[in-house]
Amino acid sequence: MSEERFILDVIEEASAKRRADRRRFMRMAAGAGAVGGLAMLGACNNDDDDVIVIPTPTPTPTSTASVTDADVLNFALQLEYLEAQFYSYAAFGTGLSSSLLGGAGTQGSVAINTSATDGAGQPRQVRFQDPIVAQYAREIAYDEIAHVTFLRNALGSAAVAQPAINLSGDANGAFTAAARAAGVVGSSATFDPYASDEAFLLGAFLFEDVGVTAYMGGVTLLTNKTFIEAAAGIHAAEAYHAGLVRTTIYRKGLSTTGSTLIENAGKISDARDSLDGSSDLDQGIVATVNGQQVANLVPADSNAIAFVRTPGQVLNIVYLNKASVTSGGFFPGGLNGTVRSSAASG
Repeated sequence: MSEERFILDVIEEASAKRRADRRRFMRMAAGAGAVGGLAMLGACNNDDDDVIVIPTPTPTPTSTASVTDADVLNFALQLEYLEAQFYSYAAFGTGLSSSLLGGAGTQGSVAINTSATDGAGQPRQVRFQDPIVAQYAREIAYDEIAHVTFLRNALGSAAVAQPAINLSGDANGAFTAAARAAGVVGSSATFDPYASDEAFLLGAFLFEDVGVTAYMGGVTLLTNKTFIEAAAGIHAAEAYHAGLVRTTIYRKGLSTTGSTLIENAGKISDARDSLDGSSDLDQGIVATVNGQQVANLVPADSNAIAFVRTPGQVLNIVYLNKASVTSGGFFPGGLNGTVRSSAASG
């Protein structure tokens, strides 16, 4: 199969599912009670890749009586800051424009590798070997920057500033802490998502699935029809991203020495699942059915509907902590705004 045909097949499959999902989400928006969010990872030991019958998760209910549309959009905005900065540095070697970072609360900087592969002392940029992966990185970067811009415009003067973000791949980086906890690297090794195409894909895998769960639930909290439609649209874009990342990892995992790539994606999935409570909310990119390994490119419940996480569960994962805390992991100083505390999911 040619690379062009592969790309078209991925887009066609993702497009059909996203159209069906969008219709479901809009029907459910008025009545659904669960709140979703973005997630990361931590210590793990689940066997999601071997699941044959996928359970329908039942996230812990969260009171939303005092949550406003602005609170929801600001929570989403800060998760978009995280994604946009990662992809921008990975694809272009530079972060977001300073014009996109200010707002209410404390503005923070981005911790990023400063030892570039070319020795120029510039922030790390992935030196892609696969032109298709490079193109995906650039396109997703542009999309995430657009999401930041859109949400800031929608919020106007109510938009919060970017908080401090840790995207470093060195020994003190959040990526390394997450990878060590997941068993992707040893307890004294580092994980640098800017070091190779494969490392970048695993770094992207940390973010993309949870971006889908974020908007899946976040749309149910909104009351403004315009914001609901916009959130559903961003959810669809995040699902395209997640599908491309998962499919690319799977495809590379079937060739040459890529089996380790699939295994590490499974470890990351298990790790995310270990932080957000007892419900089974995550899946790797393969499953074992009747003794055979098959692709699991769409993580969903038994009704083929995307998973939902509460904001507290989301923060458990981005903070890399099962306990109820207000900072850590990828957000070392916590978030700005009203939604700041992770859940007690230990």
